Amino acid sequence: MNTAWSGLIDDAALFPPGDVPLPRALPAHLGYRTAWFADLVGPFVFPAPRLGELAAAIAALPGDDVIGIGLTVPGGTPALLPALDLLAKVSAARLAAVEIALPDGAAIGDALTVLDRELPADVTAHVEVPRGALGPDVADALAAGRHHAKLRTGGTAAAAFPGEAELAGAIVTCASRGLAFKCTAGLHHALRHTDPATGFEHHGFLNVLLATEAALDGAGSDAVAALLAERTAGTVRDRVKRLGAEGVARVRSAFTSVGSCSVHEPVDDLTALGLLTAPSEQG
Repeated sequence: MNTAWSGLIDDAALFPPGDVPLPRALPAHLGYRTAWFADLVGPFVFPAPRLGELAAAIAALPGDDVIGIGLTVPGGTPALLPALDLLAKVSAARLAAVEIALPDGAAIGDALTVLDRELPADVTAHVEVPRGALGPDVADALAAGRHHAKLRTGGTAAAAFPGEAELAGAIVTCASRGLAFKCTAGLHHALRHTDPATGFEHHGFLNVLLATEAALDGAGSDAVAALLAERTAGTVRDRVKRLGAEGVARVRSAFTSVGSCSVHEPVDDLTALGLLTAPSEQG
């Protein structure tokens, strides 16, 4: 089932709570690209406000690797073109994706017009809509184009984590329209759990996977929320195994990736659950 997880983890090591220094995060990312789980790792997520640091950090790396960048633009579409211009000056960086915030009250149609005009045809934007604002009009506008939604599933405070009902509603909204989405923050473990250090309630990326499958099959918000709330490892593992590689791939076309400050934690969870196999374990 390994190939079904391709591109699952966008490397967001620079972001909280990881906050890995750039001189450590970039070499680690290069290491992931040659690891046995390399297919699982997506672009290196980089914040537009720090683009002034990128060229020197890449120049300090050995070799001449080109780094695929998932550029986050918290300033919204007014900040997009300046950020793209800065990134284009970094010869060893390649724009792989854009993650952009839609400010409260901003018109989704205007934002999509800018994205379509400024981004290359092979680059997808993930548009983060303020929580509670992913209504039918916004979702329909996104679904009608080539860009995806971005759902925030956590943060550095308890209030940043949406409850099961809220996240289920967003997943159903996306699935019912064929709108692909990625998730970010607080989702680096496979299963729903309570963080022992903070007490925060974290969603699990496998719970999101199963919830998305149910929503694609027409389940309502209550049934989707119940899957998000499931904490039993065996129950979640067995349901994912029953999907098989083709079923997981189908769901992954809707739930595309997870932005995680850790790459090893999701890989370790999938391996421990028997859903991902390291080469030494293959017979």
